[in-house]
Amino acid sequence: MRIGTPLSPSATRVMLLGSGELGKEVIIALQRLGVEVIAVDRYANAPGHQVAHRFHAINMADPQALRALVEQEQPHIIVPEIEAIATDELGRIDADGLAEVIPTARATQLTMNREGIRRMAAEELGLPTSRYHFSSSLAEMQAAADDVGYPCFIKPVMSSSGKGQSMLNSADEVAAAWQYALDAGRVNHGRVIVEEGIQFDYEITLLTVRALGANGEIETHFCAPIGHRQVKGDYVESWQAQPMSDVALAKAQDIAEKVTTNLGGRGLFGVELFIKGDEVWFSEVSPRPHDTGMVTMATQFQNEFELHARAILGLPVNTAMHSIGASAVIYGGMEAEGIAFDGVEHALQVPESDIRLFGKPVSFERRRMGVALARGNDTDEARARAAEAASRVQPVRG
Repeated sequence: MRIGTPLSPSATRVMLLGSGELGKEVIIALQRLGVEVIAVDRYANAPGHQVAHRFHAINMADPQALRALVEQEQPHIIVPEIEAIATDELGRIDADGLAEVIPTARATQLTMNREGIRRMAAEELGLPTSRYHFSSSLAEMQAAADDVGYPCFIKPVMSSSGKGQSMLNSADEVAAAWQYALDAGRVNHGRVIVEEGIQFDYEITLLTVRALGANGEIETHFCAPIGHRQVKGDYVESWQAQPMSDVALAKAQDIAEKVTTNLGGRGLFGVELFIKGDEVWFSEVSPRPHDTGMVTMATQFQNEFELHARAILGLPVNTAMHSIGASAVIYGGMEAEGIAFDGVEHALQVPESDIRLFGKPVSFERRRMGVALARGNDTDEARARAAEAASRVQPVRG
């Protein structure tokens, strides 16, 4: 791909739909490659807005507003970064030749909705998954939970970062979980997935990159597996590389390649998998950088954001690691606007550590406002350092 000069007639223009902390890093990676970037989010001054050439705040789930903005900005490439987008309109925008949707319009439509991607993986590709049902009412959800058994998991069909997710240990918890799923999902579709609770040893994110090779054909590349720990469906720490058997790794890569090949296109995908011994189950896939993959900013020659940017632009990629590392979340700790952070200098005294503060304009008690990164001789040392660095950053009222 020829890359022009930003803010000139030759510019290569990329529009991000969703401009949180992950989108912000993608924007930085694209700008380093000379791309003109337009950041879009549902609220003003989102993290990605602060580093883009131009930004807009619109309801991206409104098809008319979305098309009007695309016609106004005339991007060459559109990169969806969140779920709450009018994906059917994105498909029409792509079909009309207004812009290329990454990785593909079909992939965006499937992966932004858990029902589409789960049915594709389990029913079309025949991949191993937990038992599941989709439910559109409390009564259906109750029957589904009774069928898959307890514990089980409830997730809105459209959400991310643990929003609206619950683990149920008994039938007494079903009604509250149904209401929470409706209230906290990205978009209230009135529909949830009920998943069997697999007794796995650990779960991983396998970052999978579809990029052009030297022969001009799409090639699949894998990053080293990322282990992570979640609380209420939201990641709190991750580390790379997660130790696993050669058999399990080969199965994980096979599943990831089948899923991403079916979705098609170019870019980085975050494939989530459950592992027990040598057994592997597919869980979910995101057609974009993954929150657990922020650890790659400490571990890889090209982090997940740089890999995504390069793949989008048709450039070569390198998924090699240079260090063992970990990440740990820094929470807001309060509900307030324009908070500040004390202790950053103290945090950076932790050996081989680094900090990213996202610049979100509004803080919540459990909102992710930053991340600590650290390297170590092994994952235990890296995790301890990242957790220590994160603990030293203290959110305060501005």
